[in-house]
Amino acid sequence: MIRVPFDVFGNIALAKFSNDIKSKTKKDFANNLLKSNPSIKTVLEKTGKFKGRLRKQETSYVAGEKNKEVLYRENGCVFRFNIDTTYFSQRLSNERKEITNSIKKGEEVLVMFAGVAPFSIVIAKNSKAKKVVSVEVNKEASKYAILNVELNKLKERVEIVQGDIKKVAKKFSEQKKKFDVIVMPRPRLKDSFLHEAFILSKKGTRIYYYDFCDLKDKHLILEKIKEEAKKHRRKIKILKSKIAGEIGSYKIRLRVDFKILG
Repeated sequence: MIRVPFDVFGNIALAKFSNDIKSKTKKDFANNLLKSNPSIKTVLEKTGKFKGRLRKQETSYVAGEKNKEVLYRENGCVFRFNIDTTYFSQRLSNERKEITNSIKKGEEVLVMFAGVAPFSIVIAKNSKAKKVVSVEVNKEASKYAILNVELNKLKERVEIVQGDIKKVAKKFSEQKKKFDVIVMPRPRLKDSFLHEAFILSKKGTRIYYYDFCDLKDKHLILEKIKEEAKKHRRKIKILKSKIAGEIGSYKIRLRVDFKILG
């Protein structure tokens, strides 16, 4: 039997077949996977990468139930989402737990690029945050986010806002809305969106900023954050930087934690 890398999203396995593998071999692999893992009901093949700000990907059916809606559990929470029309990374489960553990009682949290609300829900469910505001531009993801808030019985503590974070941040700024914590699990886009984070922060705000770079270029991300802070006349303190996952050969997802001093 061939070896094929695959990720499991609750009831769905997403396999990454190489281009030289034939359809029958894919079917055989998928059927064996279903037999050996009763919790997996569907096997899909990943046929395209995540694209654009909406972070949609392409998959095709291989075996099992013809379904692309996932039921997934982590950190005491449950999530539903469509694997093609919304973005979800189970590999960030520990990141969500780690950030949640840093949230203090009574804090108000903003999650940008929130998708189907995994960061927002895990934080609200497992910390004593006063409120979590969850902002996502993808309409389909926002619909699932609303469903997930209901599934986890968090309607009183999580607010779902569907819209472009640039427009949402401007509106919040006009309302003089500030947050104690801002979480930025950014997609791979050129814009840093640090401008939006700075206008919604106050003295003492902690920001968890995600970016992507070559392993050797971590210092460039730190320099970018410091330059943006200087441009916005903000004093900051870098609290921590850590590799939050590998995304390719010598390419990483980097998380930088920093605090607004003034």
